[in-house]
Amino acid sequence: MYKAFTSKNFPIQFLGSTDFFRFHYPFHQNLNFQLHLLPFTFPQFVSRRKFGGKFRGFSSFSSKMTITTLPSIKDDRLIVGDKVVLTAVPANVGVSPVTHRSAFIGATSSTSSSRHLFSVGVLEHEFLCLYRFKMWWMIPRLGKSGSEVPVETQMLLLKVAEESALTDESSTDSENERSLYVLILPVLDGVFRATLQGTSENELQLCVESGDANVKTSEAMEAVFINSGDNPFEVITDSMKVLEKVKGTFSRIDNKKTPSHLDLFGWCTWDAFYTDVNPQGIKEGLQSFSAGGVSPKFLIIDDGWQETINEYRKEGEPDIEGIQFATRLADIKENKKFRGSGSDDSLQELVHSIKERYGLKYVYVWHALAGYWGGVLPSSESMKKYNPKIEYPIQSPGNVSNLRDIVVDVLEKYGLGVIHPEKIYEFYNDLHGYLASIGVDGVKVDVQNIMETLGTGYGGRVTITRQYEEALEQSVVRNFKETNLICCMSHNTDSIYSSKKSAVARVSEDFMPREPTFQTLHVAAVSFNSLLLGEIVVPDWDMFQSKHETAEFHGAARALGGCAVYVSDKPGNHDFKILRKLVLPDGSVLRARHAGRPTRDCLFRDTVMDGKSVLKIWNLNKLTGVIGVFNCQGAGHWPLMEVAKNEETSTCTKLTLTGSFCPNDVEFLEDVAGENWDGDCAVYAFNSGSLCKLKRKESLQVGLRTLECEIYTISPIRVFSNDVHFTPIGSLDMYNSGGAIETLSHSMEDLSQCTIKMTGRFCGRFGAYSSTKPRRCVVDMKEVEFTYESGSGLLTVKLEDGSISREIDLVYRYERR
Repeated sequence: MYKAFTSKNFPIQFLGSTDFFRFHYPFHQNLNFQLHLLPFTFPQFVSRRKFGGKFRGFSSFSSKMTITTLPSIKDDRLIVGDKVVLTAVPANVGVSPVTHRSAFIGATSSTSSSRHLFSVGVLEHEFLCLYRFKMWWMIPRLGKSGSEVPVETQMLLLKVAEESALTDESSTDSENERSLYVLILPVLDGVFRATLQGTSENELQLCVESGDANVKTSEAMEAVFINSGDNPFEVITDSMKVLEKVKGTFSRIDNKKTPSHLDLFGWCTWDAFYTDVNPQGIKEGLQSFSAGGVSPKFLIIDDGWQETINEYRKEGEPDIEGIQFATRLADIKENKKFRGSGSDDSLQELVHSIKERYGLKYVYVWHALAGYWGGVLPSSESMKKYNPKIEYPIQSPGNVSNLRDIVVDVLEKYGLGVIHPEKIYEFYNDLHGYLASIGVDGVKVDVQNIMETLGTGYGGRVTITRQYEEALEQSVVRNFKETNLICCMSHNTDSIYSSKKSAVARVSEDFMPREPTFQTLHVAAVSFNSLLLGEIVVPDWDMFQSKHETAEFHGAARALGGCAVYVSDKPGNHDFKILRKLVLPDGSVLRARHAGRPTRDCLFRDTVMDGKSVLKIWNLNKLTGVIGVFNCQGAGHWPLMEVAKNEETSTCTKLTLTGSFCPNDVEFLEDVAGENWDGDCAVYAFNSGSLCKLKRKESLQVGLRTLECEIYTISPIRVFSNDVHFTPIGSLDMYNSGGAIETLSHSMEDLSQCTIKMTGRFCGRFGAYSSTKPRRCVVDMKEVEFTYESGSGLLTVKLEDGSISREIDLVYRYERR
């Protein structure tokens, strides 16, 4: 029997078994974990490291214990389980355990500074990272050594394969199953913010900065979180659960209330009008949607409605490039375009009239976090109560190391009208209170990362960002009674790890209809960014245009992204054929349950630039899975990535690729399959309309040209009464067919009759896989005709127009054996 050890600094509770002890950490009292004890000798399980005289690890134990996956430092190597993750780890770097498989990595310096670069060791593993290529936005990058880790990396995922795993293309599945995934996540350490970057010597560096020269430290004990496991998606989710509890500065999406607009089709005015938006144009747009039979239920009035002044534009003189970003907010009320000469043209009258006439449920308006792009105008009489003053942004070295942004370059020269954090809630409360009083339901808040450049004199970038974000969230909830907030341009960890109520955020740079080489990048970026951001917010994949050469590509992606579906069509410029694949007759959409993310075998492939890999995005509905296969090759290249000298990067090179997928690509499919799953799946291809039956690991090939895609509904086949193998596909005319299904059950009236019941939001054609033909089909208590293809097992019911919420019953009779 093992002896229970005790210590005033490290209490251990014996659980009554020789297999487990429970450790209670004095520095994380709310976290417990268990250690497996094995009956032979092991080395010390955590390396003791000193942090400038302080120690955040464990002292040596006289007993012999080990943890197979707990990160530790031994012989200058960072080890996770039996895998060496980093070598040449400096003596000033140490590990503080958090759970039985996770820890913080920290470092100390002999000097105090507002910005430190610590080497944490040499990295020589295959990785996927998410980094900010410009101040506002993240994109993915792949590599195999520390030298390839970009500046401003905010997530680093390593794949450490078993040495015995084969590395050729045919063994990818085997290698994935036998890999250890190690997540290295730079986070916030108090008022300091951390990122990662590499050096030419393959060193992985930790950058810790406050953003205020007067806010200094000599140590960063909890700057990087490290965790590991055999499922990369579980590793990321579990890590965010731990960090939410330990840090206490943010909330995961599972613990937030999401706004209702997410489940409704929307229209944003931006690409339709840009800043020339006006009441008449909005009415014309809504009328053209209505005439086509697909009406938005939420509207975003984007930039162009506010009262602003630009003091630097001189009449009669040509504009300086980017000078529009020096424009400042002069009043919380709308500009003259939305005041008009009569009450019919006021913003209040517009909001009420379009809700009544076009059935809009939600109207949002746009504003910047600081009020407008250039902040607020200090000389404005209505702004003086908030005591604003002109501040000049200071960009971090990380920002200017990648791509500079013209917005910040302009503001560095002309300044930003900044409201003191002590007054910012008052400003938001006045603004949102006014908007709510005239019928506006929520806000899209843009340019959020600008606060990281304004930390000087305000306690640093994390401090001012958090103060602004808390004030914004409190005002939105108070005035709109819901979390009706869309965050945008907020891809810094200052914002990410300060988000407590914000439940929706843009996860990519803008959809840019006039940039042909950006379309594939957009879809790839949102899916990869959702790996991290999807844990904290519902990802917003941005608007698109339904009458665009890439509309099918973007529309299909939104259908499985778990995101809002909204377009920025110009009035009268719609493709209703595409819109009807996304929008139900009542204006709702079939939104998948989670954030759409790349499949496991795509995580470490460049699905935009390697010329051979398709992008596969997976998601779950209530009872089915869904996979989208996209050819993103040949239509653009990642920013800051070198391309072949002879490549014409301004034009698209159409490539035809063949990819494969299998039902097993849908993670956690068993969670929605139910107890009656027989292990097989019905796979329905949306574009081809074909149905086949696949085993869980059986593959299907698909050929696609650049900017083509196919959406597959993956529906686990259930066995009912030992004779009927059945699964619903859903609404066959919708991209996300399986999103229509709400419930599935069955009942036995006697030994010879089985009834399968389904409820859902069905329209158009309903489809299902059935191993045998049913005797009857009943829709909403009325028997209807159906078709059945015995070869594929596809059962189809054409539904009459009417109610969206329906109950469908299939009655089977069979002879007793």
